[in-house]
Amino acid sequence: MTGVLAFIGRNTLQLVRYLDGLYDLTEKSAYWTFVAPLKGRGLKWGGAVHQMVLAGVNSIPIVSLISLFIGIILALQGAYQLQKFGAAYYVTALVGVSMTRELGPLITAIVIAGRSGSAFAAEIGTMKVAEEIDALEAMGLNSVKYLVVPKYLAMLVMMPCLTLISDLAGILGGGLFEIWQLDQSYFTFLFATRDALVMRDIWTGLIKSLIFALIITKVGCYEGFSVQGGAEGVGKATTSSVVVSIFLIIFADVVFTALFYYTA
Repeated sequence: MTGVLAFIGRNTLQLVRYLDGLYDLTEKSAYWTFVAPLKGRGLKWGGAVHQMVLAGVNSIPIVSLISLFIGIILALQGAYQLQKFGAAYYVTALVGVSMTRELGPLITAIVIAGRSGSAFAAEIGTMKVAEEIDALEAMGLNSVKYLVVPKYLAMLVMMPCLTLISDLAGILGGGLFEIWQLDQSYFTFLFATRDALVMRDIWTGLIKSLIFALIITKVGCYEGFSVQGGAEGVGKATTSSVVVSIFLIIFADVVFTALFYYTA
C-alpha cells in the first residue's frame, strides 16, 4: 500500500512540475511575442519566416496526402452505411462537416506534432547538451525570445493554413470517391458541400488549430529545454514531445468539441 501511495505521489509531483514548466514557458513566450514589442523590443521576423517554411510549407505535401486518403476512407465508410437507407447523398455532408470540425485540424496537429514538434525538441535539446543555450544567455540573448518565439509565431500562422489545406484535401478525397463510385456529378458534389457547411464549422476547426499550435510548440520546446545528459537525453525528449503533444491535442479536442457542442 505504501508503495502504491508513493508511486501516485511521485507521479503527481512530476505532473505538477511539468505543467508548471509549460505554464512558465507559455507566459514568457506570450510576453516576448505580444508585450515586449509594445515596449520597443522588436520581434525577429526573419527567424519566424524561416520556421514557417520548415514547419509549415514543407509539411503541405504530407498533410495534403494523408488528408486526401482520410477523406476517401471517410466517404467509403459513410457510403457503405448510408446506402442501406438510401441516403448516399448525405455522404458529402458527412465528409465536409467531419473534416472541417474534427479530422482536418486533428490530423494536421498529429502530423505536425510528429514532424515539427519533435524537431523543436531535438534542436533545442541538442543546443542544451552542447551548452549553446548557456552561451546565448552569457551573451545577453534571451533564449526564449531567440529560440521559442520564432517557432511560436510560425506555428500560429501556419497551423490554420495547414488546417484549411487539410480540410480541402479531405473534402476533395471524399468528392473523388463520390463522383467515381456513387455516380454523383461534379456540380452535385459542389452544391451538397455548400449546403452542408456553415462558417461555424470552419471557424471551429481554425480555433482548434490555434490551440493545437500552442500545445505542439510549448511541449516541443519545453522538452528540449528539459534535456539532461547527452544524445540519449535528446532522444528521450524527442519521443516524449511527440507522445505528450498527441495526448494533449486529443484531450484538448475532446474539451473544445464538447464546448462547441453544448454552446451550439
